[in-house]
Formats: sequence, structure tokens, C-alpha cells
Amino acid sequence: MSTFQQPEPKDRPARLTVGVVGAGRVGPALAASLQLAGHRPVAVSGVSDASVRRAARMLPDVPLVTPAEVMERADLVLLTVPDDALPGLVEGLAETGAVRPGQLLVHTSGRYGTRVLDPALRAGALPLALHPAMTFTGTPVDVQRLAGCSFGVTAPDELRLAAEALVIEMGGEPEWIAEESRPLYHAALALGANHLVTLVAESMELLRAAGVEAPDRMLGPLLGAALDNALRSGDAALTGPVARGDAGTVAAHVAELRRHAPQTVPGYLAMARATADRALAHGLLKPELAEDLLGVLADGAALPDDGSDR
Repeated sequence: MSTFQQPEPKDRPARLTVGVVGAGRVGPALAASLQLAGHRPVAVSGVSDASVRRAARMLPDVPLVTPAEVMERADLVLLTVPDDALPGLVEGLAETGAVRPGQLLVHTSGRYGTRVLDPALRAGALPLALHPAMTFTGTPVDVQRLAGCSFGVTAPDELRLAAEALVIEMGGEPEWIAEESRPLYHAALALGANHLVTLVAESMELLRAAGVEAPDRMLGPLLGAALDNALRSGDAALTGPVARGDAGTVAAHVAELRRHAPQTVPGYLAMARATADRALAHGLLKPELAEDLLGVLADGAALPDDGSDR
């Protein structure tokens, strides 16, 4: 249940015309969500065929135009381009006079706060950083997933109420992130979400190699329970051979991975070392068992990665 109340009418943004620069997976979903809240998408820009199709699917009847035309038509502009492209885009829009005084300029990068919008701020724009802590598919299901989604919000103090109101109108929950903390905040999300996808994909591949016909069905309940336990209990939820100090089992894992999927060995060893450190720190791994375990991990790292033995 959301801990935030709907903003009072005096604090809600007026009904705004909305534009999207960069029709990737995020922008059209946010614009569609704002449309449900009563705002009006009026323009979207996209270059690739996939962006054009996505915009047509998520924002039907909204014209596809150039970024400059999006800026001209919209009161609120969503800059939803890759992180590395954002500074150049903002500078270009400001230098060409595309930014209008009083225009709300919102980027959705997790890495940046509002300083990246300084060129537009000098042109009179109102800068907001609203990053949804969610993975996007580029389909209408994304709009539903915004319900209860946390947003990392950074904005000038005078725009904080407007920023939070926009997030709440999209069904999200605002979480204030200081400007200087944005890179750490984003690294934490990438560590938890992006790397999780890699771990699950590798696990499914290994299960298939072991003869499991439906690895997704096998992993679903296990991973769901593990995630729930971790969110509830943190390090107390650690289980498995590393936390128990089963050095022989871990050695067998490393040997099998080196034989069947050597590309996974560095990741396994790195996560096992991190798990051992946390288990030790929280009293789950007995110190007398940790020595053998850490020795196995060190030996595993010393072996060549080509499947050969020494």
C-alpha cells in the first residue's frame, strides 16, 4: 500500500501537454500513464523503426515529430534517451533555442540529477529528474507496473511538490535522492536488477545442460522465495553451501562449471566470495569452516579458464 497521499488540488500540476524526446521503452509508458491522469500527450520523437512502432502502439494518434517540434508543442517534455546521450541532447536543445521559459523538462536517467539540465535551466526551463525503479518492456504492461513503483526524485526545492505530484499521478511513490547520491543510487539498482537477469539466465542455461526440461518452472518458486526472504530478512536469509561452509560442494561446483560453462566461473567465484564475506560478518559462516572455503575459492580463481587442469 502506498505511503503517499494524493496531492491536494492546489499542489497538483495543471493539465499539461506532454512531449517525449526518445521513444524508447520508458518515455511512451510514462506519457501513457500521464495521459491516464488527465494530461495530454501531443508529440513524440523517435528515430529507429522499433521506436516508431512503440510510439504508435503506446501513444496512438500522437504525431511523430522532430525533437525541436516536441519542445515547441509541449509544456512538459520527457527526455528519455540513454544516459550517455543526455548531456549532449540538453546542450543541443538549449543552444538551438528550443527550450522555452517555464517549460517542465524531465529526464528519467538514474545516473544524473538535475545538474545535467543546467543548460536548459539557464534558458528558463524547470528541471526535474524522475527515475522509475522499474524494468520496462516497451509494451502496455509497463503502464500497469508503474502502480506502486518507486521513483528516484531529484529537483530544486521549489519544484519538489510538483515532482512528487507527477510521480503520484503516474501511480508511483516518490523517493527523494540527493544530487550527489544519484550515481550510487543507480549503481545499487543495476547491481540488484540488471545483474539478477544475467544470473537467472545463466542458471537456466546450466539447468538445461543438466537435463531439466523446464528450468523456468523449477526456478520460479525457488527464486520467488529467495527474493521474498532477502527483502524481509537481508543477510539472515543466506542459505546454501557457501553460507554453510561446505567447501567440498563448492569445489565440485567450480569443477563442473569449468568443464561445462567456463565463462560462468569468474562470476560464480566473485559472488561466492561476496556471500562468504557477508555470511562471516553476520555469524552464519563459522570461522573454522571459512578457511577451507576461501582456499577453494582462491584455488578456483588461480586455475586457467580454458577447461584444462593443472
